[in-house]
Amino acid sequence: MVKSLALTSALVASAMVAGSASAGDAAKGEKVFKKCKACHAVGDGAKNKVGPQLNEIYGRAAGSIEGYKYSKAMIAAGTDGLVWDEDSLTQYLKKPKDFVKGTKMAFAGLRKDADMENILAYLATFSSAAPSSGSDSSSAEPTAEKEALQTAAATSAPTSNTREGGVFGLGRKATDAEVAAWDIDIRPDGQGLPVGSGSVADGEPIYTDNCAVCHGDFGEGVGRWPILAGGHDTLTDDRPEKTIGSYWPYLSTVYDYVRRAMPFGNARSLSDDDVYAITAYLLYLNDIVDDEEFVLSNENFLEVRLPNEENFIPDARYEEPHYAEKSEPCMKDCKADPIEITMRAAILDVTPEDGGDDSAGVGAVD
Repeated sequence: MVKSLALTSALVASAMVAGSASAGDAAKGEKVFKKCKACHAVGDGAKNKVGPQLNEIYGRAAGSIEGYKYSKAMIAAGTDGLVWDEDSLTQYLKKPKDFVKGTKMAFAGLRKDADMENILAYLATFSSAAPSSGSDSSSAEPTAEKEALQTAAATSAPTSNTREGGVFGLGRKATDAEVAAWDIDIRPDGQGLPVGSGSVADGEPIYTDNCAVCHGDFGEGVGRWPILAGGHDTLTDDRPEKTIGSYWPYLSTVYDYVRRAMPFGNARSLSDDDVYAITAYLLYLNDIVDDEEFVLSNENFLEVRLPNEENFIPDARYEEPHYAEKSEPCMKDCKADPIEITMRAAILDVTPEDGGDDSAGVGAVD
């Protein structure tokens, strides 16, 4: 009886795994895949990035993509017979470091069963060996973004390819909406900040889903990805940690960079409120704010000052006489007094000795 129950349970579990791709929604899986795009590519023209490309992942032996440098653990797993199918992908994507001990994939794993089913369905659309999925993203209704691109393409054809009035008839004038889409820089005085807000509490899950895979759960950095938090009082060390809290001068740089370029591989996917929330959470990780309910908005943005702001010096070069008077800068014999060596680079041995090149040190320049 016990054996019968065990066998029945195993068959049920197997059926649940085998049916996961067909039960998933590929369109929703595409959204889940945003968590992976920083390291992986899939679809037409996909190439290896931080991680291997995922086309034809179903039926592929682990560690077998040519030209990608796998961990020794992944290569060994493939040699031992690991082939990617729904069962193995489910186990790996749930807890990568438990399934392949020693893998270099930093992703902690998918926590929700629905996300797992949907991403398997999405990957199945790029694998000929995969079971049929319940939703094909290629047949989905075009998104508003795709429709906008199609409209732009239809209206961008030049009316003439001949030169008229000194101007080549190529392309078209950018629309106000297109210019506005690029004109998104945020300045230290707050110019360009969008209306919006976000709290530390709201920022934590957004950061976890979009940033932690590279920057760590607490901004400590994963592998060689940048460290975002900590590093206080290290700027005079041999190996300073230049983080938001220890080095960056203005909070506007944080907001502008996250909004413009993050998450890696999926830039401009965050709403303005999401960026406010992530920025607030980064302030919290750097102990610049200590209240989990702190809300950052366009209204209080300029009230937040980063610790290292005063150590940055304004660029006043244009106040110098040769700039202000638009005179030619001196390029030869600029000092009236004789030039003398006041310090010697003894360790590097690059300061020429008296007597010319013949007596120069080992580090002398030929």
